[in-house]
Amino acid sequence: MPEPAVRHEVVSRWRRHRRCVAPARAQLRKTLADWGMAEVEFAAVAVLSELVANAVVHARVPPGREIRTRFVPLEDGVRIEVHDASDEPPVPRVPDQSGGYGLTLVSGLSARWGVEKRRGSGSTCGPS
Repeated sequence: MPEPAVRHEVVSRWRRHRRCVAPARAQLRKTLADWGMAEVEFAAVAVLSELVANAVVHARVPPGREIRTRFVPLEDGVRIEVHDASDEPPVPRVPDQSGGYGLTLVSGLSARWGVEKRRGSGSTCGPS
């Protein structure tokens, strides 16, 4: 009988630029396929897209600082973390014509989510 695949966390660093969203999504898709977790792909990729886009657009950090993603396999899904160097945590907005749907979407697609203060500067946002 073949051994089940070992699932390890996946951590990556990305430039704080809109173009990093697509490769981060591709990495998550590949990771989920490797872990045999295709059933959570749609929701997980949507959540990651919103969190990385938030970090790129809204995080008030010095130029050159990177975003870090971390994917951790769980029995019933995947934990997705997006770390940035901003001391200002993301704040859900009331959605309107100009936007504000990102964290509402994250909340709707996640079992739970939150923001944690990091050691040093910045915060970590993601479903848990």
